Amino acid sequence: MQIFAGLGNPGADYAGNRHNIGFMAVDAIQQRHSFSPWSKKFKALISEGEIGGERVLLMKPQTFMNLSGEAVGEAMRFYKLEPKHILAIYDELDLIEGKARIKTGGGHGGHNGIKSLDAHCGREYRRLRLGIGHPGSKEKVNNHVLGDFSKADKVWLKPLLDALADNAEMLVKSDDSQFLNKLTLATGGKPEPEPAPAKPAGKSHIRQARNSAQPKILPTTGPMADMLKKLFGNKDE
Repeated sequence: MQIFAGLGNPGADYAGNRHNIGFMAVDAIQQRHSFSPWSKKFKALISEGEIGGERVLLMKPQTFMNLSGEAVGEAMRFYKLEPKHILAIYDELDLIEGKARIKTGGGHGGHNGIKSLDAHCGREYRRLRLGIGHPGSKEKVNNHVLGDFSKADKVWLKPLLDALADNAEMLVKSDDSQFLNKLTLATGGKPEPEPAPAKPAGKSHIRQARNSAQPKILPTTGPMADMLKKLFGNKDE
C-alpha cells in the first residue's frame, strides 16, 4: 500500500491558493481513477483505490499545513507502513510555474508542511514538488503562496494536473523520470534527455601504441633482429 498525501489548507477560503496545489493534485487523481468518495479519518479527508494493481490511499490533511505530519504519521502507523511508502505532493517556490521534481529524503526548504512530515514520519519519504514560481522578493512570498492561481496560470495548471492524474501509475511504480517527462510535455516543455550509456573501458593510447609498435612474430636473425635487440633489449639475457 502507498499513501499519496497532497498538502494544503482546509476550507473554501484556501481552495484556490497556490499553497493548495497538493490538494488539487490528489483531487485530480481521485477523479480520474476508481477511488472511493472522500471520507474523514486520521485528521484528514481520505479516499481509497487502486492504481496499477497497487492499493493507494489519497490524503488531504485537515490540520492546516503546519501540522500536516500529524495526519500522515497517524495513517502511516495505522497501516504499519514505512516512510518509503509515502509520497508527499506540495508546492515549491523555487521551481518555475508548472515545473516538477521528485526526490526521496532531503531538507524541508522552509516548507512548514514538510517540516511537520519530517517530524512525524521521518525524512526518507518521496516528495513530488510542483513549481508555483517565486514572486521575486521575500516580502511578496506570503501573499503569493496564499494567493489564488490567476487566470494566466490555468494555461499550465490544468494540463499539469491532468497529466499527473493520467500518469499516476508511473508514480506508483516509481518510474519517476518518465513521469516527469510526461508532465514536461504536457506543459509545453522539452523532456529531459536519456543519459548516454557508459562506454566500455578501453586500452590507453600509450598501451595501444606500444602494442601496435611490436609485431606479433619477431625476427631472431638479421638486421631487423639486431635493431629490435637494441630497442627492447635481449630477453634471453
